[in-house]
Amino acid sequence: MINNKEEEREKKEGSKKRGRRRKDEKIVYELNKDQSKFFVDKKELKRVQELLLKANNKDFGSDVLFKDLCTYSLEKVTEKDLEKIQENSLSKMEKVERSLTDYNKKYGLKLTMGDYLLKKLNLN
Repeated sequence: MINNKEEEREKKEGSKKRGRRRKDEKIVYELNKDQSKFFVDKKELKRVQELLLKANNKDFGSDVLFKDLCTYSLEKVTEKDLEKIQENSLSKMEKVERSLTDYNKKYGLKLTMGDYLLKKLNLN
């Protein structure tokens, strides 16, 4: 009876579970296609404002908007830029975990994080 209520609640809520997620559980990014507003950090906001001031420092034509700046910039993004952006999104620990995974795949091992760090740091 209790399990049935929990199952019904999970179906209604979209099967979201509460509590901590497991280490091996990967979060899948879902794009919200209805999102039309994006936020810029204060540090980047100053840069955007400076660019808009420079772009609008002209005698003729309509104002250059943030939308115009973004649209033009998006055309310039390359695959290498995306790789750099993805690399910058990793935390230090995620970089170490990726290195461990690559090492295990390359040598066909199943080292734990501790064993891997001992091996890389030459500690015994």
